[in-house]
Amino acid sequence: MDHSTHTPLPPEELNASNLEGANVYGPQDHDIGNVSHFHGTGPNAQVVVDVGGFLGIGAKPVALDVSSLTFMRDPNGNVHATTMMTKDQLKELPEHHH
Repeated sequence: MDHSTHTPLPPEELNASNLEGANVYGPQDHDIGNVSHFHGTGPNAQVVVDVGGFLGIGAKPVALDVSSLTFMRDPNGNVHATTMMTKDQLKELPEHHH
């Protein structure tokens, strides 16, 4: 996927209604999970990403600072995120408990 044609989300659009459900892609555009929850506001907010699994079964929820992901909108209006972390690196993080 060529992310260079996608529009970065401005800080005011980093909220639960825009981010929950967004796909998260790692290096080489590997699909590593999706955003399941959004906590807080502004630059100190956290997103919970369900990593791995299939259709939400067996996925491990991990919390990340919103600043560790780059959120953008594709030409069709779909929001997604990229990170430099791999699926394996995310799976090594502590599990997020609600």
